[in-house]
Amino acid sequence: MTGQAGSMNRCIIFLIVISIFSSGCRRRDALLTEAEVLAVIARFDKGWENKDSALVDSVLSPHYLYFTQSGHTFDRESLLATAASDVYTLQSMEREAFTMQLEGNTAVVNTVWKGKGHYHGQPFNDRQRCSITIVKHQGRVRILSEHCTPIK
Repeated sequence: MTGQAGSMNRCIIFLIVISIFSSGCRRRDALLTEAEVLAVIARFDKGWENKDSALVDSVLSPHYLYFTQSGHTFDRESLLATAASDVYTLQSMEREAFTMQLEGNTAVVNTVWKGKGHYHGQPFNDRQRCSITIVKHQGRVRILSEHCTPIK
């Protein structure tokens, strides 16, 4: 019995040590970086500019939400439908005046977006201040929400 009990105790101690060691070695998300934030916004804008809804889709959180100028919300599916349709076309677009607040794996980005194009057949020439919330979860950097307000 002593031999079996000793073996069992060594086995239990071994499993405990392995468990402690492996929990300390689990990979945690590295903190969100400014470069990652700028890269995800650049991919988002490139998707819109090139009418590439798959690229737009690839940078959006599953919980993405857009707050419209009229006080409504636009969910992820609605945004992707717009990106894929001919209802919204861009002739030109650019972003400027980037500032950001980083905290852990979340960033709030302040930027000015300028765009010319057509929406439902009506021309637009917008200059908007946008707030974009970006998160990093399980190594993926995505846009969680966006809100743009016209600059008058």
